[in-house]
Amino acid sequence: MTSPDSSHAPETVLVEAGRPQRSTGSSVNPPIELSSTFVGSREIDQSAYVYGRFSTPAWTPFEEALAELEHAALPGLVFGSGLAAIAAALSLVPREGTLIMTRHCYQGSLESAGEVAERSGFTLATVDIADTAAVVTALDEVAAASAVLWIESPTNPMLEVADTPALISAARERGILTIVDNTFSTPLLQTPLDLGADVVVHSVTKYLAGHSDVVLGAALTSNEELHQRLHRERSLRGAIAGPFEVWLALRGLRTLSVRMERAQANAAVIAKRLSSHPSVVETRYPGLPEDPGHERAAAQMSGFGAIVAFCTQTPEQATAVAEAVRVWTPATSLGGVESLIERRRRNASEPESVPDGLLRLSVGIEHVDDLWSDLDAALRTAHSA
Repeated sequence: MTSPDSSHAPETVLVEAGRPQRSTGSSVNPPIELSSTFVGSREIDQSAYVYGRFSTPAWTPFEEALAELEHAALPGLVFGSGLAAIAAALSLVPREGTLIMTRHCYQGSLESAGEVAERSGFTLATVDIADTAAVVTALDEVAAASAVLWIESPTNPMLEVADTPALISAARERGILTIVDNTFSTPLLQTPLDLGADVVVHSVTKYLAGHSDVVLGAALTSNEELHQRLHRERSLRGAIAGPFEVWLALRGLRTLSVRMERAQANAAVIAKRLSSHPSVVETRYPGLPEDPGHERAAAQMSGFGAIVAFCTQTPEQATAVAEAVRVWTPATSLGGVESLIERRRRNASEPESVPDGLLRLSVGIEHVDDLWSDLDAALRTAHSA
């Protein structure tokens, strides 16, 4: 693969990274490699492709491109789903250790952590990640050598913003491993490895692939030992991705910057209008000056993202809004080109601290006035019902 110029901006790296070496008549895009096994030699070569469960040229372009974007010293590791990447990261928590985890985060992360904690015997402690002092206190109360801090910021679905640099620094000072879920922000808005995080995980399904047509995950680290452990976990558990899905994800990655630019611009308009809507009780979006996480997000991120959350007066109204929209699609997931709306707290496993009337918006790239007209009409219909 070609290596992008280190001086280039992320927007350029998105287009450059993972391309084949240039030569006359060569392909501009990497091919889809469909071999499950590879020709061997008399002696084992650890750097060579051997078998498709360990590594394959079908993954390499995407893994190298994502490593360039996250500033990882080692290639990324693509997984068959975001949860597969999360499961591999959870395997780093020592037996009888402690996982300090964001109380509001991706529900799959919380549920997986709870199940793994029961099986392996580690303690799961959830914290308000926006309360820096409380998180640091939690770090001080555990045995450093057996503890892991899990950061998600902004959080899903409450959009709380952690003081990520301070928390990573505090964890490193205490010798505590730090894992950051960077799905919402993407490496365009923040690069946690630059701050000293040990591992970054992604649901590639979301913004990185960007078209709601693949299910993939990824994990990245600059630590050789952690990289080997994550790679071994992927290989032994068979949590691998298909060649075509990874090729689609790389193609989607090329347009991440323009998709995010448009989606963020739309999100800012939608959030501002929701904040003054008579049917809305509260709006959460880090880009709003009055949002509790605004100052932090402005200081440590290069953008505010494209996820917005708001509360209606009752859960019934929230359900009615999700059912009344026509441009927005009522569906789970996020990060695609289309705008999605989802009422939270429908699952018993979601924390009770998430309001019953909360709606999460994944703002897409449609015309903002069409999005607003549809949402406004749905809100008025729900309010008058």
